[in-house]
Amino acid sequence: MSLQTISSRGAAAVAIICIICIISRVDAKKPSLTFRPQRSITFTSRQQKQQQSIQQQNNYNDIFNTILDIRGGASRKKRGGKTATLYSSSQNKKSSPKKTATGKAKVRGSVKDEPEKSAVSDTLKKYKAILPLTRIYITTVGIVTLLGLLLGEEMAQGVLALDPIRTINGLELWRPITAACFLGPPSIGWLMNAYYLFEYGSSLERAFGTAQHLLFLFIQIIFLSVCSIFFGQPFFAQSVITSMLHVLSRSMPNQKVKWLIFTVPYWTLPYGLMATDVLQAQGNAAAALPHIMGILSGHLYFFHKNVWPKIGGEDWLVPPEFMRRKLDQDYGGGDVSKSKESISNALKSRKKGKGRKLGNV
Repeated sequence: MSLQTISSRGAAAVAIICIICIISRVDAKKPSLTFRPQRSITFTSRQQKQQQSIQQQNNYNDIFNTILDIRGGASRKKRGGKTATLYSSSQNKKSSPKKTATGKAKVRGSVKDEPEKSAVSDTLKKYKAILPLTRIYITTVGIVTLLGLLLGEEMAQGVLALDPIRTINGLELWRPITAACFLGPPSIGWLMNAYYLFEYGSSLERAFGTAQHLLFLFIQIIFLSVCSIFFGQPFFAQSVITSMLHVLSRSMPNQKVKWLIFTVPYWTLPYGLMATDVLQAQGNAAAALPHIMGILSGHLYFFHKNVWPKIGGEDWLVPPEFMRRKLDQDYGGGDVSKSKESISNALKSRKKGKGRKLGNV
């Protein structure tokens, strides 16, 4: 190998080494010039995005709370990013006192002290509001009806019906009472008769007092028991209802009332009720017998109570003093109240041909 060849190769090797050194230096300096500024710029942009997202979230929370305040629902709490439930919000609203326009707290009762109303409590309240004797009568009707369902039709006739031999000889003294309270099995007719019994009984007891109403029922049961034995009627509850209606109608005979689609005088209403039952029985005249008995029994009471004293007779249908003190003590301190006396006097001294409403007498 010649000296010239060696020198050329050495020069080439030196040139390659120089080129490699230059490239390595360029690569070593390149990250410091380009990569580091890009990394700081990227970090700054991320921080700005995070701040923008936090600001948007705060704006969203403010808008959401404003909407909920307008709507009246729960609002979000800003502390800790927690939200309040509807239940907790309602509790806070109940616990915080309401304020008036002047800024003072409203005076109100405690929510816990207010009793919850239900259908059962409301029904019991209305039941207790019924006048005492009418309430006892309606309760007895319900008990007798329940016994009739439990015993069956045939056995109920044997136990509840009016039987003079068993009543007198067997001392089964409950039979006149059960005969006056049995309205038959539950039906639409039973419901209507129970309503009539409540309506007319309450009107009479309110007008004349509990003691006088008890005397009225006592007379009706005795007279209707005799009539039922004579005509062979085992039950006469319908007759009691008609007798109540007859006494009320004779107290204000010319008062206009509605019967079906007609406007008729009040004194004709018992006869209209009788005609309705006859039509429902398809023209059977036997359906009119209980109403005829009731009209006769009611007129017997009305004549001796209101007509006979006016023509000079004595009013002997007056309850005893002990009965009035016992039964009417809640209404007049041992006697009939002044309101009931005014009603009774108005009914007794009514002018012929003029009628008045029960509530306005």
